[in-house]
Amino acid sequence: MLQKKTAMKGSFKMYGLPWHIFAGFFAIVIFTAYKGALTVDMAGTIALCIAIGGVFDEIGERLPIWNTYIGGGILMAFFGTAVLKQFGLIPEKYIASINWFISEDVNFLTYFIVFLITGSILSLDRNILIRSFAGYIPAILGGIAVSMLFGVATGFVFGISPSDALIKYVLPIMGGGNGGGAVPLSQIYEQVTGEPKANYYAFAIIILTIANVMCIIAGGLLNNLGNKYPALTGDKKTLMRKSGTAEVTEEAKVSYNLKDIGGAMFLGVGCYTFGRMVSRLIVPTVFGAPIHQLAYMIIFVVILSALGVIPDSIRAAAKRLQNFMTTACSVIIMVGMGVDFDLMELYRAASVQNVIVAFMVVLGAIIGSAGVGWLVGFYPIDSAVTAGLCMANRGGNGDLAVLGAAQRMELMAYAQLSSRLGGGIILVIASFLFALLL
Repeated sequence: MLQKKTAMKGSFKMYGLPWHIFAGFFAIVIFTAYKGALTVDMAGTIALCIAIGGVFDEIGERLPIWNTYIGGGILMAFFGTAVLKQFGLIPEKYIASINWFISEDVNFLTYFIVFLITGSILSLDRNILIRSFAGYIPAILGGIAVSMLFGVATGFVFGISPSDALIKYVLPIMGGGNGGGAVPLSQIYEQVTGEPKANYYAFAIIILTIANVMCIIAGGLLNNLGNKYPALTGDKKTLMRKSGTAEVTEEAKVSYNLKDIGGAMFLGVGCYTFGRMVSRLIVPTVFGAPIHQLAYMIIFVVILSALGVIPDSIRAAAKRLQNFMTTACSVIIMVGMGVDFDLMELYRAASVQNVIVAFMVVLGAIIGSAGVGWLVGFYPIDSAVTAGLCMANRGGNGDLAVLGAAQRMELMAYAQLSSRLGGGIILVIASFLFALLL
């Protein structure tokens, strides 16, 4: 009888723990934070993120409609945290500590992305890898072209000139986020027009914020579409159709140990450092556009994988490290992103005109990238998520939210190419359009 009760008590789990154990530690963490005694170091911050995110994740996974169409637990952790912050239910000092850990001094977000990129690339068959990356730039360009077409056409309905539709709506949305898009676009605007860059940035970030939320929701909807029509998507790990098994480093087939995981970790941060070196010291710009270090990192990891110089044991360990990050750390990241999201900014920006034009630009990115992706041999849904939505969202944070909603974290390398390399393409286009149209 005692064994039966124990089994029943432990059958429902939260964040991998029996629910009653999770509930006990949740109460301890929240009470300590409420009293202001929780530390603001890494340990205290992670404890608070898991306590908040674990509850919202469970709610999102069980809430009807939300769990099927919107994005499940990952997105509930993001929006739920944003609501807590908006109503002042998270003390300011812990908001500061979460920002410090996730995106500021510690920058756990970049650490997280580095291992998603390394694992996703090294786990792919070399032939599939080369073919998929060769077709990816055309898929990005297809999304840009159709988003421009839809943006201009919709702007015409609202009396917005084609030049304003392109410069004020399409470019900020497709520009690779805030730091890689809206900020440098505003600098180009100031250089070309002589007007303060703040004039451009203030509107660009509003439009980008609206589009980012649409991209996140669209990721969940596209995932649901793929579940209903499997022919439109693959295994959520590769873009290529008719590619057979994408992964060559399945853990059951390749032997590796804990030291190999350490080697995979050093490989990941080493490749990241290579990208940093090239972006800062060797080739900081291409055609006048700055290229992000993660874009160079991706190219370097692709080269290493294509050359076959990485042992299978390290490739398998990199995949295991990636799985750990996506399974155990995604909720932590989403809480950090929710703390950094301003719901009131979104509310103030949500005029009918802005919402509809932004929606059509995002729709154009989906259709264009899916269509061209299909032509180059990609699954249309996976191409739309990565080459489309991850161009139209808010950069690195947006990539994580979109891939989380679409349940395609394995495609992080492609998403980062959209935000980083694709963002660079937009800056080159912007340089010409600003000079031509302003």
